[in-house]
Amino acid sequence: MSTHDWNTSHFETRAIHAGQDPDPSTGAIITPIFQTSTFVQEAVGEHKGYDYARSDNPTRTALQTALASLEGGAWGLSHASGLAAAQNLFYLVRPGDHVLLSNDAYGGTYRLVAKVIANYGIEFDLVEMSDLVSVRAGIKPNTKLVWVETPTNPYLKIVDIAGVAEIAHDAGAKLVVDNTFASPYLQQPLAHGADFVLHSATKYLGGHSDVIGGALIGNDEETYATLKFMQNAAGAVPAPFDSWLILRGLKTLGVRMDRHSANARAVAEYLERQDLVDQVFYPGLTSHPGHDVAARQMSDFSGMVSFTTRGGFESAKAFVESTTVFQLAESLGGVESLVEHPGQMTHLSVAGTGAAVADNLVRLSVGIEHIDDLLGDIEAALAAVSQKLSVRV
Repeated sequence: MSTHDWNTSHFETRAIHAGQDPDPSTGAIITPIFQTSTFVQEAVGEHKGYDYARSDNPTRTALQTALASLEGGAWGLSHASGLAAAQNLFYLVRPGDHVLLSNDAYGGTYRLVAKVIANYGIEFDLVEMSDLVSVRAGIKPNTKLVWVETPTNPYLKIVDIAGVAEIAHDAGAKLVVDNTFASPYLQQPLAHGADFVLHSATKYLGGHSDVIGGALIGNDEETYATLKFMQNAAGAVPAPFDSWLILRGLKTLGVRMDRHSANARAVAEYLERQDLVDQVFYPGLTSHPGHDVAARQMSDFSGMVSFTTRGGFESAKAFVESTTVFQLAESLGGVESLVEHPGQMTHLSVAGTGAAVADNLVRLSVGIEHIDDLLGDIEAALAAVSQKLSVRV
């Protein structure tokens, strides 16, 4: 069995090897799928580190080790979904505590806070996280968690992680950074002062639109023990096969993110030149208000692009229904390109709230197809919109 310290290696090497030594019993180079619910014990209370698969499973252990390595954390916990990971974090707050949430948060996160967590006496407020003055003003004496996405979903706003971390810690609060849009290949929030990193592993980590999963990564061992206990008690754990699929996805994360980022940059630059497009949201553009902060804390700008159309809801709806390479679907981060209307799809749960999105907003998850095919598809869809609605620009 290998004794190499993979944490001394570069990211791409760790993605392939960390936590994934050859199987000691067979020499299999790929971590096995331990498809078992229980483990035989040598005697009462004596086992080989595993007793029941809700508590731990060797395939999940491999994934958690890899996740911790890639985010630069001391520990990782994988969950049944990104929202299951979020819910586990919310077990850290108590009735009367306050959570500060981004006003541009994923709709599912907002729904969990507003419709579930708030029912248990937890206060929350929405704030413009890209403005540190607003963040500081939003802190209360009872604030326990500050919840950041960067880039945000769906407007691709950029939040200064180090700046918000300082504000949160001065107030005695913990900082959570949802790193789903960036992935650990492009951004590592723990290095900028975050206490916890959260992922919907369904997205870039898995990368192939074939698994649902979530992850938490951090450094504090006492909090890890608490979160581990609560996860086992509540039971929101991933299946062995799901863990294996995400582990497989991690192996190609670096090369995929390079291509996602390159394609998204080209798409964003193209959209900026189109008359039918009102505004483009992509942190890789120098016109983006958060570009400088993004360049400081990210190594590249990922594969998500949002834009608003001239002509209101009808033009946005017509666009998302006119593409053929970009498939109309929720989710993101897979190798294939997706298009959606956030207001009527992923963010429908925030309609009529302070986190509502514009009805002419379109979100693209730019895949790794050939860029000429992607640009051609966008060009054809814009032409179809113009012809269908006779939009004057």
